[in-house]
Amino acid sequence: MNKKEIIAVLLAGGKGSRLEPLTKNTAKPALPFGAQYRIIDFTLSNCTNSGIDTIGVLVQYKPFELNSYLNKLMLRFHDIVKGGLTILPPYSGNNGMSWYKGTANAVFHNIEYIEQYNPEYLIVLSGDHIYKMNYLSMLKFHKEKNADVTIGVVPVPLKEASRFGILDTDKDYRIIEFQEKPEKPKSCLASMGIYIYKWGVLKRYLSDQDELIDFGKNVIPAMLKNNEALYAYRFNGYWKDIGVIESYWEAHMDLLKRDGIRLLYDRNWPIYSACLSNLPQYVSQKAVIKNSLIACGACIYGTVINSIVFENSYIGSGTVVKNSIILPEARIGKNSRIEKGIIGSNTIIQDNVRIGYSQGEKKELSIAVIGNNCHISEGMIINNGKILDSAENYYPVENVHYA
Repeated sequence: MNKKEIIAVLLAGGKGSRLEPLTKNTAKPALPFGAQYRIIDFTLSNCTNSGIDTIGVLVQYKPFELNSYLNKLMLRFHDIVKGGLTILPPYSGNNGMSWYKGTANAVFHNIEYIEQYNPEYLIVLSGDHIYKMNYLSMLKFHKEKNADVTIGVVPVPLKEASRFGILDTDKDYRIIEFQEKPEKPKSCLASMGIYIYKWGVLKRYLSDQDELIDFGKNVIPAMLKNNEALYAYRFNGYWKDIGVIESYWEAHMDLLKRDGIRLLYDRNWPIYSACLSNLPQYVSQKAVIKNSLIACGACIYGTVINSIVFENSYIGSGTVVKNSIILPEARIGKNSRIEKGIIGSNTIIQDNVRIGYSQGEKKELSIAVIGNNCHISEGMIINNGKILDSAENYYPVENVHYA
């Protein structure tokens, strides 16, 4: 096989426990996002738009839905991903079956896949971030610095810095210190989970799998200790890590602002999706929609304000949905009110239900989350911050009536 200058491996096996109940039976990169996408679509589209056409997707946790989606994506865009998109699950080798123990360990188990392309550079990506980025610009920086590894970085608020790998650089952007998810961060410059390695250099570190099983915790600190050339590539565009319920909700609300509109509606940088719904959306004569994204197949009879409604969802007459996310196939009955809520896929909400409203307080509401496949009975009140598990039936303690 011809030598490739650069290929990508995309880490998509995370459990996403902080996003439960939405990830109870779904890998985080497969979560619906932005009315008609999955989270992983953004990283895959960045690869395709950057001209990186050979991508290995490393899966592990609850892979069925993700694998099914990726297969649909490949069938629809086989002429775009010309070099191939390969799904790489854990497998049984000569030493028996072994789950991926960390990010570096996952790449180590797929050295054979990488070596067949004999790449000069390997870009390691995460499948749970929302952004658009030309990876070839980062590769150009990597070459100019003659770096052994280049890490994409963004500034983050100090209160969120402990969720990320935090680093410090000199004036030439050479990394001089790296801390993985520190309790007391020394700076706000965070790793985006995007790494470009000289493949020959990285391969030497992957050989020590007794200790070096994770890039952030093990490989990067070891490279710094050995005085390898590590550089930071500062990214100035929109980027969001979908790690917790709050960030999932915030990223959706960002889509309804100017930067979010640019993220989705850029003809020069399309976001590809395997969404196959060919049903039109229906908006009734009495419906009201303001500053919202409404997917194909959705039926709107009520009021939708500053919200995202996914495909084949239904919102009944007299119902008001505000600052909320309605995931695919959800059905909401009449005269209900939802504010700052996330309604899971295939969930049924009957009439006269209130979600996300607290008694007398409507400022700074925390997010109410209803899991997938739930059934919320008529008259229930679900206050802000409440999280209901997936595939459960919920009934009011007593009958509640509204005027």
